[in-house]
Amino acid sequence: MALTIITGCSTANVPPAHAESSKYAAIVVDANTGKTLFSANADATRYPASLTKMMTLYMLFEAMRAGRVNKNTPIPVSAYAAARPPTKLGLKPGQTVRAEDAILGLITRSANDAAAAIGEYLGGSEQRFAQMMTAKARRLGMRNTVFRNASGLPDRAQHSTARDMAILSIALREHFPREFAYFSTQSFVYKGRTIRGHNRLLGKIEGVDGIKTGYTRDSGYNLASSVNLGDRKIVAVVMGGKTGAARDAHMASLIAKYLPRASRGGGSGALIAARDTAPMPVMPVDLPDANEVPVPIARADVGDEIGQGDTDEMEMALVAPTPRPAAAVAMAAIAPTPKAAVPHEVDPVTTASARSHGGWAIQIGSLPTADQAQAMLAKAAAQAGSTLSAATARTETFEKNSTVFYRARFVGFETKTAAWNACAVLKKKNFGCYAIAQ
Repeated sequence: MALTIITGCSTANVPPAHAESSKYAAIVVDANTGKTLFSANADATRYPASLTKMMTLYMLFEAMRAGRVNKNTPIPVSAYAAARPPTKLGLKPGQTVRAEDAILGLITRSANDAAAAIGEYLGGSEQRFAQMMTAKARRLGMRNTVFRNASGLPDRAQHSTARDMAILSIALREHFPREFAYFSTQSFVYKGRTIRGHNRLLGKIEGVDGIKTGYTRDSGYNLASSVNLGDRKIVAVVMGGKTGAARDAHMASLIAKYLPRASRGGGSGALIAARDTAPMPVMPVDLPDANEVPVPIARADVGDEIGQGDTDEMEMALVAPTPRPAAAVAMAAIAPTPKAAVPHEVDPVTTASARSHGGWAIQIGSLPTADQAQAMLAKAAAQAGSTLSAATARTETFEKNSTVFYRARFVGFETKTAAWNACAVLKKKNFGCYAIAQ
């Protein structure tokens, strides 16, 4: 179930300054049909910088839709999160930040401390959360994206493409139309301070309703834009601009040229994946104490990393990777299924520090294809009789060693006892089974 962008494009009229840049890439997509209207290096590997935060927000919006988080949920701030380099909200170790303030901080100020806090809260550690982000990217059809952190701060292994960022932009608007309105925020007040956004196209170009800027020295100036005017909709991505102003000017020219060529009306259902509204089964874990998390060491020569009006990130030379307490806590919470009990790949069950409110589910397998997972669910339902009559069969994906697997689950159990009892019946039928809190 993946987003599809149809190829077929023009590469004309790329400004010479961009055409000569090894960092430049761009794409314009008709969001009604998925047709590519313009493309230049759209599938070339690039650094996403703070466009990464679009996926961090996708994951948070998904948790909100599932009922595990609401806009007033207090998100804990570890010393690690608080120490992320600028730009930031100035969060302090041991405090909490409201989920809505964290959202607005990511969208306007591109706050790296808030992004790390979200990652630790939803994933148990930022490293674990990045794995979840990458798995979600694959599910959405983002084939050339790998995430290594929640913020987009420099990491050589973190990369994406203009096409993948367009897919993510469309997915955010189509899967979360209510939450997508946050991306039009130009400023908000946090602890008495007015925090203004970096997206200069908002309010200046008719129809632009989001979504995100990004910058590091290695990425250049990035921008993803959503335009919704009348019955025409496009999403455009520019990566690797030499300056923020040049990037914005190029984006404005792409919008002016290709919005009139976009289709009128029509739905994007054919190119949008299933809405993934089902809650992701999680196990609660505790965040580490603030003083247990290593603090990064800043380089002395980072001053030139701030761009014109686009203070998204400053590069940092971090200490060598160290096992973080949050990651250890998350991994310790995983309840592995014995290999002998399940004749397929052992599933690294997703963990999270977000408390769950969705009842219980049971898992009977992790299979290499969706068809195999669905066949196993059908077989189990047929053999279990009334035991599973009130449950709903569901498949979910996860990635391990760059390979996608499909979880076969039944959801909808109100109590742990009900889930355990269902597992007991299935085990007698020679199914592997374990219960998971949602």
